[in-house]
Amino acid sequence: MYSASSSVSAPTRPAAFRGTGLAPRPRPVSAEPYLDPSHAAGAGRAIGRSRSVPAGTSHPLSGRLDLTGPQGAQLRSAIASVQRICPEFTPAQVLRRSSRSVLLVGTAGRSPAVAKCLIDHSSAWAERFRHEIAAYRAFVRHRPPVRVPRLIAADPESCTLVVERMPGRVAAVHRHPSEAPPRSDVRAALGAFCRINLWRPPAGVFDAPVDYPARISRYHELGLLTDRDLGDLQKLLHGLAHAQGQFCHGDALLQNVLLSPAGPVLVDWEHAGWYLPGYDLAVLWSVLGDDPVSRRQISQMAQTAGPTSRDAFLVNLMLVLTREIRTFESALQRSLHAGGPAASGTAETGEEQRLLLRRLHDDCGMARRAVRAAVGTR
Repeated sequence: MYSASSSVSAPTRPAAFRGTGLAPRPRPVSAEPYLDPSHAAGAGRAIGRSRSVPAGTSHPLSGRLDLTGPQGAQLRSAIASVQRICPEFTPAQVLRRSSRSVLLVGTAGRSPAVAKCLIDHSSAWAERFRHEIAAYRAFVRHRPPVRVPRLIAADPESCTLVVERMPGRVAAVHRHPSEAPPRSDVRAALGAFCRINLWRPPAGVFDAPVDYPARISRYHELGLLTDRDLGDLQKLLHGLAHAQGQFCHGDALLQNVLLSPAGPVLVDWEHAGWYLPGYDLAVLWSVLGDDPVSRRQISQMAQTAGPTSRDAFLVNLMLVLTREIRTFESALQRSLHAGGPAASGTAETGEEQRLLLRRLHDDCGMARRAVRAAVGTR
């Protein structure tokens, strides 16, 4: 919620997976993506450099309030929705605006606050927004083992949410950082997600956001998974039929981590719920394409509990990478049709998006080989 709009960057090609079949194929050192962590400083760094926020600073604001014109009318409507549920909210600046929502920073009484108001009220986005509101309400009764913003006001009908504005800086500005983030930042984020993964909220408070068999079948029908992928993933799922679910943030991006002096803060809980073990690890692994050290650590963590933990992580990883490919291929198509940067709100060029997609396809191929190796051990 706090981070700047997600952006497509062009990471290089390292990866680190040992013992799961995610071993790199021999590749020449060239402009082609490669998977050897020892080449982490290789080609591709010059493109899409990560514009990280300096340590000790707050997350950047994207613009002051401009209530003129069509966008101003939309902004006035959003402010009115916020003030209906939180009359004391005084907006100060626009934190982020997209085609789906607007984020405002201001005060609620004397307290710093952030207000989020949905603009696109299509059923899918409205359902996701209401899921986030339900998560914040649940945190009032059941405190998670990580710091989260305090709920101030919410209205599921108008899809409006007001929460405490937490101090700190965002761990990464981009969804896919094009440079390895500082080790201390990744370590803090990973620790926060692992603590939330160990949490066991009462039954019935959160649901399961992913129907694994249905999602695998849908990706297969869309041509994103091959027939063999379908069979392999179904075999792994069969072996995981009795695996205990794990509570996950559901969108474990560095963008959703605020680093404060008092410790990391997790925001954007619209995907929170019960998943197969390792979902948050899979999301974080998928976006750290230029950080082989962190990828190696994540892969080792995913295997510590044995084959069941490994297989669950691999299923999650295949689905997450497939989703990323689908998302950014769509963004690239919109960019080409628009004749400029992606319509998804990113500032990168089509070439940078193509480089990112190449990395995602290579990562998916690596995960595919690991899945096949895992199936062979059963």
